[in-house]
Amino acid sequence: MTHPTGEPQLPTTGAPYPGAPVTYVEAVAAGVALRASRWGMRDVAFALLIAIVVPTLILGLVLAAGVSATSGVVLLASLALPWLGFGLYPWWATRAKGNGVRVDLGFTLRRSDWLWGIGGGIACLVAGGLVAKATEMVFGSFDSAAGSALEQADVSRWVVWVFSLCALVGAPMFEELCFRGLVFAAVAKWAASRGLPGIPWATVVSALLFALIHLEPVRFPLLLTIGLVLSWLRARTGRVGASVVAHAFNNLLSVVGLLFGTG
Repeated sequence: MTHPTGEPQLPTTGAPYPGAPVTYVEAVAAGVALRASRWGMRDVAFALLIAIVVPTLILGLVLAAGVSATSGVVLLASLALPWLGFGLYPWWATRAKGNGVRVDLGFTLRRSDWLWGIGGGIACLVAGGLVAKATEMVFGSFDSAAGSALEQADVSRWVVWVFSLCALVGAPMFEELCFRGLVFAAVAKWAASRGLPGIPWATVVSALLFALIHLEPVRFPLLLTIGLVLSWLRARTGRVGASVVAHAFNNLLSVVGLLFGTG
């Protein structure tokens, strides 16, 4: 579908609510028998709760057993354990209560998403860089908690490589599945059911939760800025693929710095 100006427009016929992923609309148009989606804001709460509580409990037990907080295993676990909430729970919720992450959340990657994603990644770096500079004027220089922990720890080189792979592939996939997938769609559906503009609400709330879940107050303005760009990509394309690419592109510079500046 195209606008009279020639710009591509998202199809809306068959959309269960404004902001529903384009994959759902396409499935309806193709005559696919779909189940009514029963997931929603409660599942958002469960996903975020799991992402916070499970790592805290497991890492607490590991540290109580005498494992060093700066060991490679603990550092990698602290990065990957939240994915149980960010990735596994949305996958289960949409599969058990709907039509799966691809249809219900738009978790798919298409050729055009690469272009949108690279452009969005550049926007994240530029806008985020400006916000970071402004933040440094108030709080001084800062880095991500995970990056700082890795740089200060005495770990094997393989830990750095695995950590970098997680930051470049795992984190973008699972965090975007949660925030631009489940959170965006659930908020859009919730807002539409109350007569509110679903897409603006979903864009802002998903970005806000993305920034808050990192629990890094100094980096909050930077994370919120990046989250808004990523959420806009989801709203613009109707899929999560572009935001995954943009998220990975944004992380790329930090990953290069870790690989060539650590060890």
